Amino acid sequence: MKDGESKSLQSNVGEIFNHAVNRRGFLSVAAALGLTPLLPGLSRAAAKELVLLTWGGDTGNALVSAFLEPFCRDASLAPGHDGAGTSEGRMKSIMDSGQIPWDVMDAGVGTIQALGDKGYLEEIDYSIVDKSKVIDGFAFKYGVANYLFSYVIAYDSEKTGARAPRGWGDFWNLKEFPGKRGMRKDPQAALEAAVMADGVPVDQVYPIDEKRAWKKLREIKKDTVFWSFGAESQQLLREGEVTMASMWSTRVNALHQDTAGRCKWIWNQGIICPGMWAVPKGNPAGKDAFRFIAAAQDPTRQVDFFKRVNGGPANPQSSRLVPADMVSLDPGHPDNLNQQLKVGAEWYGKNQSRIYDEFLDFIAS
Repeated sequence: MKDGESKSLQSNVGEIFNHAVNRRGFLSVAAALGLTPLLPGLSRAAAKELVLLTWGGDTGNALVSAFLEPFCRDASLAPGHDGAGTSEGRMKSIMDSGQIPWDVMDAGVGTIQALGDKGYLEEIDYSIVDKSKVIDGFAFKYGVANYLFSYVIAYDSEKTGARAPRGWGDFWNLKEFPGKRGMRKDPQAALEAAVMADGVPVDQVYPIDEKRAWKKLREIKKDTVFWSFGAESQQLLREGEVTMASMWSTRVNALHQDTAGRCKWIWNQGIICPGMWAVPKGNPAGKDAFRFIAAAQDPTRQVDFFKRVNGGPANPQSSRLVPADMVSLDPGHPDNLNQQLKVGAEWYGKNQSRIYDEFLDFIAS
C-alpha cells in the first residue's frame, strides 16, 4: 500500500466507526489496516453480540436477513455483519493478530478445510448442530453446509440450435457446438469438468488426475474466456461472446429470466458445492455461534434464503417447502442432485493453494 493511500484510509477511520454496525466490525477494519495496536480496549467484543463474516453483496445481505437477524432477535443478541470477504489470506492475517472480530464465517469448502487443518477453526459442535439436517456428505469437522450452488453448463440456445449439450464432453466439442467457452478463473470445477469431458465417470473424479485434467484443458484454452466475477459470466453469455459457459447455478437462473429463456442450463454433470458455516477459534460469542448455525438449519429460513438469491437449501427437509415453480432452480432437490458430482472437500483442503497458483500460471502461459 502506498503511503498516501495508507494516510487516506487512516483519516477515514473515524467515519468508518460512525457507520459501523458494531465495535467488532470496526475492529475488523482496523486490523486489516494494521491499526489494532493503536486502539486499546477494542479487543473486547460488545456485550451480547454475534458477528457474521461473508463475501457481502446480495448473498451476504440475504444471509443476514434470512438467518442472522431472526436468530439475534430470538436470542436477544445484536447482529453484526462484516461483508469484506472470506479469503483465506485475509482471515489468517486478522486472526494472527490475536483479535477475533467474528463469530461465524460463510466461506468456501476448500478454504475451511485448509484453515481448520492449520488450527484456525473450532470443530463444529454436533451436539448442538444437527448432522441429519444437512445433505449427506456436506457436514465436516470444521464446517457445515449452509446453502448449495452448482457449477453447471449454461448455453445460448439460439447458438446451439435444436440440440442442447448433454455434458462436459459437449462443452469440449467445438466442432458440433462452435463458439467460445466461458470458465471461471479458478481450478474448482474446471479440473473436474476436464476429466469428466475426458471420460472419467462421476464416481471416479477424485482424487483428480491432474496430468489428465491439464492436458484436456489445453485443448480448449485458446477458445476459452476466463471470468472472475459472477456478473461477468452472465455478461459473456448474454452478449453472445461465448456459446457455453461453466457458471454458478444462481447466476444462470437469473440470466434465464433476463433473456426470456434464451440462455439455459443443464444439471447433468454439474459440480454441486456447499457454502459453509465455520467458527473461528476463540470467537467472542462462544457457543452462541453453534446455536446460530443450528437455528439456520430451520427449513423455513433456508427456503426464505433460497427465494432471495437462489442459494439452494442445505437441509433436505426443505425440499417439501420449495414452491413447485422453483424446484427446477434448486441444486439440492433430489431430481437435480442425483445428476451431479459433489465437490471433493477433502481434496481441495489438501491441494487448494497449490492448485490455484498452478491454474493461474496455466491461464497466463
